[in-house]
Amino acid sequence: MQLQIKRTLERIPGGMMVVPLAIGALFATFIPGTPAFFGSFTGALFHGALPILAVFYVCMGSTIEVSALPRVARHGGVLLATKIALGIACGLVLGHFLGEAPIASGWFAGLSTLAVVAAVNDTNGGLYMALMNQFGRPEEAGAYAVMTLESGPFLTMVTLGVAGLSAFPWQTLVGAILPLAAGIVIGNLDRNMRTFLGAAAPAMIPFFAFSLGTSLDLHRVWSAGLLGLGLGILVVAVSGVALIFTDRLSGGNGTAGIAAASTAGNAAAVPALIAAANPVYKAAAAPATILVAACVIVTSLLVPLLTAAWARRMGVSAHAVDGVVPAEAQDHA
Repeated sequence: MQLQIKRTLERIPGGMMVVPLAIGALFATFIPGTPAFFGSFTGALFHGALPILAVFYVCMGSTIEVSALPRVARHGGVLLATKIALGIACGLVLGHFLGEAPIASGWFAGLSTLAVVAAVNDTNGGLYMALMNQFGRPEEAGAYAVMTLESGPFLTMVTLGVAGLSAFPWQTLVGAILPLAAGIVIGNLDRNMRTFLGAAAPAMIPFFAFSLGTSLDLHRVWSAGLLGLGLGILVVAVSGVALIFTDRLSGGNGTAGIAAASTAGNAAAVPALIAAANPVYKAAAAPATILVAACVIVTSLLVPLLTAAWARRMGVSAHAVDGVVPAEAQDHA
């Protein structure tokens, strides 16, 4: 008997990220001693998000075809620039009032510049590609080849620096983007390596998601539930309006814009990476991780519904079959 595990996960918005993340959080909440009890490889998996993410970025980078960038730059470049501008705007405004530290008490306890910037900066690529496969054109699906430059902590580090908050040593900035850059170089030097490494990237998502989840205590998530829910809605609303506007200016119908108004699952790792690079963000990292994880879930649920509704408004009908990306889109993904 075969269980349709993969198909079931793919039917859940952001399922490959959200479900393992939730499973990891359940372990952290109810049986936190599991990694210490088993140790060895099992214990390492509970604390292995950073090395898995490093390899993930190499594999993801290998899928970015430099020669294809001009063909998709109009869509991907506009969406990427909009996300960067939004992150900088949030960093400037919140940085002026909050600085690097989180709010200590009250309804907004735990909210920080780091949490908002990390949630805004990075798009859920798998969700975007799936939605563009259903409601977009091949070049819009391929636009994510440009938008993958959002991935990782580099853009958030730059945004926080531009906002006038604590800067990062140049070595840290370079180190944050080196895995992605190495993947881009390898993938463009050898198409076979692009195929080899690119195929490995999706398989790593549930593993680093689980590991990230093991750092989230659901009691704390529940306590920050309303704030996380509100932040997720705010991310979709603010970035969605801006992205729809710029997408239409670039010749689209706005569908790609709203499809990009989400928070990537790997963005939940960014606060910890930022704090590791600059200890001034240590106090903000833990609550920011919880809030960004909440944004991942909220945006993963809202964005597909809003994208489908917007596509209907634009007179676009779904045209995907079993979630398979069209061949042209695969070439640029």
